[in-house]
Amino acid sequence: MKFQFKNSIAVMAIVFALFSCTDKNDEVITGEGNLKLEFDNVYTTNNLAFDTPYTNSNGEVIKINKLKYIVSNIVLTKADGTTYVVPKAQRYFIVDEATVASALLNLPNIPAANYTKVSFGIGVDKTQWEAGVTGQGDFLALAQTTGMMWSWSAGYKFLAFEGTFISSTVTSTTSFMVHTGQTGTDYNYTTVTLDLPTNALVRTTITPQIHIMADISKVLDGANKISLTESNAMGMGAMIMSGAKLPLITANLPSMFSVEHVHND
Repeated sequence: MKFQFKNSIAVMAIVFALFSCTDKNDEVITGEGNLKLEFDNVYTTNNLAFDTPYTNSNGEVIKINKLKYIVSNIVLTKADGTTYVVPKAQRYFIVDEATVASALLNLPNIPAANYTKVSFGIGVDKTQWEAGVTGQGDFLALAQTTGMMWSWSAGYKFLAFEGTFISSTVTSTTSFMVHTGQTGTDYNYTTVTLDLPTNALVRTTITPQIHIMADISKVLDGANKISLTESNAMGMGAMIMSGAKLPLITANLPSMFSVEHVHND
């Protein structure tokens, strides 16, 4: 009898353990929560600082005094492979290095889930621009106020990257301006997809924060090496706002971004 009693206790313990395990693994995830994307601008491994000298692979010493870019069309991928597209009214943001608050994008009403990837655009997609002035909502006024439009007919500036430089042949401090956007037949909108090192656990009680590093050196120093010295037309400054180099810069932009970590707090 004593042996049977001990066996019964052992069996009950195993059953209890199995049920406990099942409960943990079969968490029922419902409701909505919030998610934050934090953009941290750096130059290679250093925190980006305005008016600080950085040397690129062309031997040019640059100092940056303006950096702004449009982040748009955010899509989140769940652990089961399905996606959640952030609603259009919440899709367009301007990250401005001069405005600390602009680096933290707050996304409300996100379906609770375990998210494994995030994707977004740099710029405003052509379909949105073709919706016309009335189709832009409040974002048009924001872009105009922050200097992220040339004009309505010319469209949005997707990236505004400005400063000064010197090189072995340009010995006087010379300005540069790199603006991407629609030029001729090139629309220059691009998308970025990033795997998360750990899942972002959106819950009604958990607001994950995805920390995204943006290495600004990649604008000129990505797979395509862009020389400011070559673009210094008649000594009037390197003004890259159109031409063959702009699509090359656009192709560099996705390599700027990586996820450093995810906070699930």
